[in-house]
Amino acid sequence: MRVPGWTILCDFDGTISVEDVIDSLLDRFGRPGWEVLEQDWRAGRIGSRECMAGQVDLLQMTRAELDAHLAGIWIDHAFPGFVAKARELGVPIRVVSDGLDHAIQQILARYGLDHLPVAANHLAPARPPKQWQLTSPFQAEGCRSGTCKCACVAQAREGGAKTLLIGDGASDFCAADRVDFVFAKHRLIEHCRAAGIPYVPITGFEDALDLLPRLLDGSLASHAVPALATTSH
Repeated sequence: MRVPGWTILCDFDGTISVEDVIDSLLDRFGRPGWEVLEQDWRAGRIGSRECMAGQVDLLQMTRAELDAHLAGIWIDHAFPGFVAKARELGVPIRVVSDGLDHAIQQILARYGLDHLPVAANHLAPARPPKQWQLTSPFQAEGCRSGTCKCACVAQAREGGAKTLLIGDGASDFCAADRVDFVFAKHRLIEHCRAAGIPYVPITGFEDALDLLPRLLDGSLASHAVPALATTSH
């Protein structure tokens, strides 16, 4: 069965993965100073791109240590089934993340999901050994994020497709206002509720798997905000 007309843009850290990858790396390999950058970002003094670039500069790890760490990070157990269902329905999925491309690709590869296209910050080795640097190939002018998810939405809509965003946090706030529908977790639930953005709350991809066919056939729209405005997960 093919249901054309939708594209899924899916966040990675805390949405597909069960934990935030960069936070876990900083906790284990970060040199002093990354917490100050985090505080500056949360206070709005710097954007996420500046924050992430500074934090990556403070990581001290070998490639072997990095990959061993990534091998211990898991994804939502229902995500592979969600990807399979989306493929069956003819709905493309693109991972859009303000995180690290190498981490995303390594983790997805363990589950046979490295065929998914990824838009994320690029992590590369730097000198001296154990040092790393960040570049942002998906940034956009005027956007302080490393990956401009709004630009990803605009690109997805160029062919006339409707867009579904699946996300959980601050990096998804701006894009949520530009898509046709949102499956929201955690902080994104509160943002969508406050902004009146059409969404349903999910706890994970088991919920998303159940909801996707209803989104595509149009029956889910009546259950979005404000009908679920007081629902919490």
